[in-house]
Amino acid sequence: MTGDDSVTSNRTVREMDIRIHELEYQLGRKTLEVEILKEALEKSRSKNPTLFARSLKEGGSR
Repeated sequence: MTGDDSVTSNRTVREMDIRIHELEYQLGRKTLEVEILKEALEKSRSKNPTLFARSLKEGGSR
């Protein structure tokens, strides 16, 4: 392995580390978003369970 290969490999590893960090950050944000939406859905179901049950009987996706 020459010196140029080593530099290229190090740069590639750094770029991959940055990309992994970005993806982990995005995953964390989406996970938080899903948790918030689940809580909102649970609250809306508990406030009006008859509408939710009726929509299931009618074949609704809610």
